[in-house]
Amino acid sequence: MNWHDHIATDPGVLAGKPVVKGTRLSVEFLLGLFAAGWTERQVLENYPHLTPEGLQAAFAYAQERISDDTWLAPKAA
Repeated sequence: MNWHDHIATDPGVLAGKPVVKGTRLSVEFLLGLFAAGWTERQVLENYPHLTPEGLQAAFAYAQERISDDTWLAPKAA
């Protein structure tokens, strides 16, 4: 999956957050839906202008960004 074909940033759209091209749906928002328990079907039904490829690109973008960064272990409670 080449997420570059489906994900864009523009300072004039959602303060430059990465969004699925042709939408105002940010990668952050889509990941949040899944974190809240939404299914792929629910997301695509509720946002019909979002394609399965655009949704997959959001995950590919997030995966690449996470693998590029240095992560610290959470502090013990």
